[in-house]
Amino acid sequence: MKSYHPARVDKPWGYELIWAHTDRYVGKVLHINRGESLSYQYHEVKDETIHLLRGAMELEIEAEGRKETLNLKPGACFHITPRMKHRMRAVEECDVLEVSTPELDDVVRLEDRYGRVKG
Repeated sequence: MKSYHPARVDKPWGYELIWAHTDRYVGKVLHINRGESLSYQYHEVKDETIHLLRGAMELEIEAEGRKETLNLKPGACFHITPRMKHRMRAVEECDVLEVSTPELDDVVRLEDRYGRVKG
C-alpha cells in the first residue's frame, strides 16, 4: 500500500481536494471562499452526499418544482440526488466533504456567476 496526496483543482469559488477517485466513488473536500457560490446546477446520473465540516453555507435546492434554501452549519449533511437542482453559497468560508458516484463531468450548469454556462 502507498499513500498519496489529494489532487487540488482550483475553481473560481475556491478549490477542490480530490482525496479518493475510483471507478465506484469519489471523495472531495470543497473549500468555498466566503461570499462565493458554485453554479446552480444538476447532474444527470451523479449522486452525491455532502457534509459541512467547517463554516456556514446556504444550500439552494429545487426538487419536484419546489425551491428551498437550507442554512447549513457544521455537522449538517444532505443527499443530492440525480436531476435535483442545487447551489452552494458560502456565508462564511467553508469546507464541505462530498462523496459521490464517479461521474465528475456530469454537470449541467443553469446559472453561473463565473460565465461557465454553455449555450
